Amino acid sequence: MENTEPEVNVASDLPENYNELKNAANRTANWRERLEAVEQLGQWKSQQSIDILKHRLHTDPVFQVQEAAYEKLKAWGEDALQPVRSKYDVVKGIQKILLRVKKSLPRDHSYEEFKEKLKKMRIDVYDTYEGDKGADFDAWLEGMWKSL
Repeated sequence: MENTEPEVNVASDLPENYNELKNAANRTANWRERLEAVEQLGQWKSQQSIDILKHRLHTDPVFQVQEAAYEKLKAWGEDALQPVRSKYDVVKGIQKILLRVKKSLPRDHSYEEFKEKLKKMRIDVYDTYEGDKGADFDAWLEGMWKSL
């Protein structure tokens, strides 16, 4: 049987910007930076990179980041369970958080004003759901805003 797995060429040491990548991988308010850090660290097989990727796989709130970490670990032959998209709220108490934002605005505010206020007050929540919902983020957020 022919092996169809892509060949993985990785360096066995750390990149020069390892500390920056480590910090980016743990930046809570920017899922894109975490994803990019996972992608870059996935090119440098070392115990440090493996540890960071496993941490992202098991704890990142954004499914795309978990999935990328899983793919890198599997390519290296590491023991990792494929992530499953959560059926529950990504951020605990999201309705209370959104209600607090809505109550901080004038009664006749627009959805756009609500969205901007959420971004200013809770960039971590905004960013996490933007990453988790992808193209459906605006529709989801507007639906939540209307239901509050």
